[in-house]
Amino acid sequence: MPDRRRRTVRDLRRTNRSVLLRRLYFDGPLSRQDLARETGLSPASVSNVVGELIEAGLVAEAGSVESDGGRPRVLLKVAAGFGHLVGVDVGETRVLVELFDLDLTPLAKADLPLGDGGHDDRAVARHILAGLPDVIERASVDPSTIIGVGVGVPGVVEHRPAEGGPEAVVHCQTIGWDGVPLERMLRAGTALPLFVDNGATALGQAEMWFGAGRGHRNAVVALIGSGVGSAVMIDGSPYRGAAGSAGEWGHTTSRVGGVPCRCGSLGCLEAYVGAAALLERYRAAGGPAGADEETTLAGLLDDPSPAAAELRADVAEHLGAGVADLVNLFSPEKIIVGGWAGLLLGGRMLDRIVDATARYALRQPFAQTSVELCHLGPEAVAVGAATLPLAHLLDGGGEPAVPAPPPPVQPSAGRVARSEYISGTRGRPSGSR
Repeated sequence: MPDRRRRTVRDLRRTNRSVLLRRLYFDGPLSRQDLARETGLSPASVSNVVGELIEAGLVAEAGSVESDGGRPRVLLKVAAGFGHLVGVDVGETRVLVELFDLDLTPLAKADLPLGDGGHDDRAVARHILAGLPDVIERASVDPSTIIGVGVGVPGVVEHRPAEGGPEAVVHCQTIGWDGVPLERMLRAGTALPLFVDNGATALGQAEMWFGAGRGHRNAVVALIGSGVGSAVMIDGSPYRGAAGSAGEWGHTTSRVGGVPCRCGSLGCLEAYVGAAALLERYRAAGGPAGADEETTLAGLLDDPSPAAAELRADVAEHLGAGVADLVNLFSPEKIIVGGWAGLLLGGRMLDRIVDATARYALRQPFAQTSVELCHLGPEAVAVGAATLPLAHLLDGGGEPAVPAPPPPVQPSAGRVARSEYISGTRGRPSGSR
């Protein structure tokens, strides 16, 4: 019974810290009086918790405002320099590692192209582990201030039981990953706390917190790059489904018996609107070869040829039908289109996409939904990944994550020793994009 009481008191304290910290982070600066009124906590509780957070350096004063007939009220905010966050985007052609302060102001980034080795899991792990010390050095920050490293990956992230806590394992048919123990591989080369999740889900959280979804509870964030995915946000949280694979919008069927998809199926939406498939069709129709994906897609959008115009019309139709599926299934307040290819397509064709959506969607839910572009830019997955350790910090009331101990890793097939990741002695180093 005494132990249970101590746990209850500790949990209550953590909950109060989390409530106040979240309110300050998303709505600050606020005064102690504001916090008491908006959270329902007593002024004494607010004063005690705020005092702890200020003493820890996580909250700082941010000026004052006049009060009615009394002393000026001191405003408080979360201290941006208390710690740092790292967001990693494992993309189709590169690994992007970016370091932020707590305000998610970017401080340094490392853009590491994936070479001919593609998505070899060992090469991806080497890139991430090489990027971490690089951005820390470039930003001249103390490694001890890193709160955590968020990693956004394509495919399904499964958290399996393991010694020291659940361990992230990645399944992604389109890049040939079947149960890749990415978290274990990374922990062999870094002691920093790791948070691994699907990249579209991470992007969805960032857009709901800071972007086009802010102020809404139900939205779908569509990520269109070389591949296609989505984050279904229900009541402010991502819907993951029973196996954690919910949101694989790119692998819904756009045409029965259609063209082959990278996942091995036929007629997937990704096979019609994903940049990799789209640009393959463009090159087959006479488009230029050899340029990078972004340049080629921009060229397709400007190409006046009849073949390019027909391809653009086909993409708008398939994408509109795919968005209509999201409207009919989830009836969200918003559908937010992001990803580098989504922003290019949406920036030039959003009206056509929405017109196609209207033709395929049920009228009533479509009338309640708006379709707009992601506000956080083409590199928003890295921002979203950085929100993974940030969410842990806020949920824990400012208490840092405790990194799991590094596992014993044998240098055998599918497992690479720490020195091999860092030095690149296992596998071939990445080349050009």
